[in-house]
Amino acid sequence: MSAARRVAIVLFNLGGPDGPAAVKPFLFNLFNDRNIIGAPQPIRWALAKFISTRRAPIAAHVYDQIGGGSPILPNTEAQASALGAALEDLGLVKCFVAMRYWHPFTEDVAAAVKAWGPDEIVLLPLYPQFSTTTTASSQRVWNDAARKVGLMARSHFICCYPDEAGFVSALSDITRQAIAQAEVAAPGQAPAIIFSAHGLPKKIVDAGDPYVAQVEATVAAVAKALALTPTQYQIAYQSRVGPLEWVGPATDDLIVAAAKAGRPVIVVPVAFVSEHSETLVELDIEYRHLAERNGAAIYLRAPTVSTHPAFIAGLGRLVQNALATAAALQPGCGRTACQGKSQCAMTKAGA
Repeated sequence: MSAARRVAIVLFNLGGPDGPAAVKPFLFNLFNDRNIIGAPQPIRWALAKFISTRRAPIAAHVYDQIGGGSPILPNTEAQASALGAALEDLGLVKCFVAMRYWHPFTEDVAAAVKAWGPDEIVLLPLYPQFSTTTTASSQRVWNDAARKVGLMARSHFICCYPDEAGFVSALSDITRQAIAQAEVAAPGQAPAIIFSAHGLPKKIVDAGDPYVAQVEATVAAVAKALALTPTQYQIAYQSRVGPLEWVGPATDDLIVAAAKAGRPVIVVPVAFVSEHSETLVELDIEYRHLAERNGAAIYLRAPTVSTHPAFIAGLGRLVQNALATAAALQPGCGRTACQGKSQCAMTKAGA
């Protein structure tokens, strides 16, 4: 009998500080990423030092409201565990979690993957929509780390999956439940459904980053599944920082407008797949207060897809599809959202 194939699945995620002492170094690591700030060294290092020092007290207050640290690591580990269980039939499967800006760092995970000795590796970002600021950054750091530790196993990189059926099904389900809650709490009132994604500076999108187009593809698929008309929902972007112009409209602006009209407000995280500060503080606390102060009939925030069975099943299909081909780079979308986007992973690879 031949030995079972050993498959390592590496889940990429942002990471977050695990306690108050980690807030400032986490921020430094974030702003010292050349995919975030494109200035050359040592200018980028100096900027990262300045920004992280200035923003650390603000960020620490945010994390104080959720216990002092981010829950993103245990949430991601739960997703890894669920995915591993869903893929038991593949043979010997082990899921690893690689965070970009805090522990477990990508460099350490690459060494752990090599020590485990896989036959094949699937690199799976927990960013459904591709961006140069998230997925591409994680991919670049992984490639460097794998090369340094001599990790030679065949790898398959899944660059995106904005309209993957399981992801869309999970998002549709949580949105449907939120709509049902609103109908009970505010009968007869049409809710304002706001699909909220993390924002990007407009100059990054203008340079060919496909993120916004892929967010739109996700929302279009969910709207189709729920038979929503264009007047029932909007796409918005949250978490603006700094003086640059960001893509819009802004989530908080749409919440205020709907609240002042006395409408029920439903906010659905469309790009975050696990709970962390942007959902638990920005959406749940800050934007809830904003909605209530401005007269919203009710404010509801749908949960992230997290370990929703449909989402985990969708991730499993992505892994299986990747392993069924020899391709090193594979999109989990039809690529229609990426047409004309010069920073699309497949476009840059010449595929």
